[in-house]
Formats: sequence, structure tokens, C-alpha cells
Amino acid sequence: MEGYKREFIQFLQSAGVLKFGDFTAKSGRKIPYFINAGEIKTGEQISKLGEFYAKAYLEKIGNKKTVLYGPAYKGISIAVSSAVALAKNGLDVPFFFNRKEAKDHGEGGVFVGYVPKENEEVVIVEDVITAGTAIRESMAILSNLQGVKVAATFVMVDRKEKGQTEKSAMAEVGEEFGFPVYSVVDVYDIIEYLEEDESNKENVERIKNYLSVNGAKI
Repeated sequence: MEGYKREFIQFLQSAGVLKFGDFTAKSGRKIPYFINAGEIKTGEQISKLGEFYAKAYLEKIGNKKTVLYGPAYKGISIAVSSAVALAKNGLDVPFFFNRKEAKDHGEGGVFVGYVPKENEEVVIVEDVITAGTAIRESMAILSNLQGVKVAATFVMVDRKEKGQTEKSAMAEVGEEFGFPVYSVVDVYDIIEYLEEDESNKENVERIKNYLSVNGAKI
């Protein structure tokens, strides 16, 4: 396993973002582990998270300037920290996020921050994709921006779960909307990491059993 992946998984665990137990995903599935960006609660933690997203961005997109979009609520801090980290790497990109309810006073509208202009490209930064539900919601919101194209989506973890077909949710989203979905690590990286410690045996078995039912076949 690449060193940065190990470092990232260790970071997720130490920050309480990666947890094991019984949870219900946004898709409604009962899952044996949970990725919750809402557990990022300190300046050091959010700064570190942004650095990982910036690393992934620069590896996949390079120095191309886009606009970062963070879906409310968890995506907001990810977008801000990623933009800061990219700026430290010499790439100053604008960012914006949405309100859950449109504001009917002041400047009004559903978006906060930079509003992309026609022909500008947007990169969505999310915490995780399970069945693709959150990305489809984001695309519905972003469809209000005329002439704006989504270039890619970045998430913490690819859960490698099937979406509405036997394909992975990430593959389905990419095919449906025509952009790639990248992750820092995937669930099999997490399994590999956990298998290095015998005390994780039960969690490994539960995740593998879950994937045997819900894992993508393609």
C-alpha cells in the first residue's frame, strides 16, 4: 500500500471519521463502517484533510484552475480547506457551496461564495459516495447554473458498492454525468490496512460479508 494511503486511513481513524459498528447510509443500506466528515472538528484536522484532497486534485487534474463546490453541509469545510491547501501549492481556485434553503433577502439565492460563470468548470468535493444519491442531488442543484460543466468529483473513500446496477456507484455516476469520480482511498485499501492487525479481524469479516452482498461486481 502506498504510504499516503496508510497515512490517510490512520488520519481518518485518529480523527474519528472512520468508525466501525452498525450504521445506516444515506442510501438506506445498513453498513458495518461509516465515514463521517462531520467528525473533523479542529483547525489542524480540517487543514490536514484539505491537504489530502489537494494532493489528489493535483495528481488527477494538475494545475488546471477550476471552481470547487462543497455540498452543504459536510462538503463546505472540505471545499474551503481544499482551496486553502491548493493555494499553498500555488493554485488559487475559487470555491462555493449551497444553502439548504434559498435565501429570500439580502443577496438572495441558493449559493454562497463564488458563482461559476458560463464555460467554467466545477469540481465537486464530497466526503463519500455510497449509492450516488448525494452526487445526483448536487447535480440537480448545479443544473441551475447555465453553461457550467462539472469536470470531476473527489471523495475520501470509494466504498466500491454497487449503485442501481451491478456497477459501482462511482462508475454509474461517472457514466451518467460524463465526469470521473476520484477517491483518496477505497474500501479494499481499508481492509488491507486493517488486516495488518489481528485485533481487527471481526471488522474485516463484517466488511467483507457486506461487500459480498453489496459490493460492485463490475
